[in-house]
Amino acid sequence: MTPAARVQTAIEILDAIAAAAREGGSSADRILSEAMRQRRYAGSKDRRAIRALVYDAIRTVRSAPPSGRAAMLTLADEQPDLAALFDGSPYGPAPIEAGEARGESGLAAPTLVALFDPLIGDEEAGAMLARAPVDLRANCIKAQQADLAAHFPDGEAIAGVADGWRLPPESAAVQHPAYADGQFEVQDAASQYAAAALDAAPAMRIVDLCAGGGGKALALASLTGDRSEILACDINRARLQQLAPRAERAGVTSITTRLLNPGQEADMLADWRGHAARVFVDAPCSGSGTWRRSPELRWRLTPSRLDKHVADQARLMDIGAEMVAPGGKLLYAVCSVIAREGRAQVDDFLNRHPGWTVDDNVLPPGIGRSAGAGFLLTPAHDGCDGFFLARLAAPC
Repeated sequence: MTPAARVQTAIEILDAIAAAAREGGSSADRILSEAMRQRRYAGSKDRRAIRALVYDAIRTVRSAPPSGRAAMLTLADEQPDLAALFDGSPYGPAPIEAGEARGESGLAAPTLVALFDPLIGDEEAGAMLARAPVDLRANCIKAQQADLAAHFPDGEAIAGVADGWRLPPESAAVQHPAYADGQFEVQDAASQYAAAALDAAPAMRIVDLCAGGGGKALALASLTGDRSEILACDINRARLQQLAPRAERAGVTSITTRLLNPGQEADMLADWRGHAARVFVDAPCSGSGTWRRSPELRWRLTPSRLDKHVADQARLMDIGAEMVAPGGKLLYAVCSVIAREGRAQVDDFLNRHPGWTVDDNVLPPGIGRSAGAGFLLTPAHDGCDGFFLARLAAPC
């Protein structure tokens, strides 16, 4: 493909991503993968170049643009060499016309920025959209951090986690044989901090209420030496079904899964009510803390979607609280930097549940900042995804 043809292909993919963002459709990664599958003539260099163009444009434009061309023109305004490729050549984009529409550049719309936790300052803007590193977590059932260091000598230790190892952005870690052998998982440091903050121990009964594909449950199994009893739950069958093969690869036997029906979660967990020593509620959220990995999420967030997330988070916290045994702990976490999903959510929970208290010192020294009754992790301060967490203790 010519450089101009790569630009035109990126424009077409951006059209699909912008439409999906407005309509709540597929993720940018899925759309990009499908687009490349349909263009089998594109070589590996073409694919890498197109992917870079697409994500550079998404990082540059703060909200869903009127078209993929408008998004690419915004990027071209900052990259003169790119603008020269709008030359009208075969398979390339048409020349740029005076006054053509552009997308709006920046981190996010002012109305969205106003919702951020007060701890988010100007220094976070660049870090929230920078390319993220590839963080690995050693599976302690099969490996240790030293093994990851030997496999990936270009990496470095992650501060505050004994099993973490950080690689440069775009590192193809999952292609290493050690991944197929179950020696490690790809997991951002923020999620590793959150799993450790649950303070789980062998022989405990643990509920992972929003397990998704099982990353947190596997981290808990690793931390407890596969000697705890972990119930991983979710309402998404496709995501939950990913856990069994991942657990087999990791050599984990302590996890069982339970598919829940939306709105019936409490009834379907009646047998665990009051019996869990630890409950992890990594609730669905805006994903505003993960923009450096999924920058198109800025294009998807609307007031109504945020309201739904906040309502779901409160409901899931209440369900999780029912599972906690007297004196047990609930860890609430969201990959968000929006105050309504973080500190405000915990304040509301404490008002609804008299007798519950908040634990201090749940993170390694120097990691995170106090954010009301919880803690906020951010890319600039902590080198990880934006994340809010709070560990809540049930009355005895």
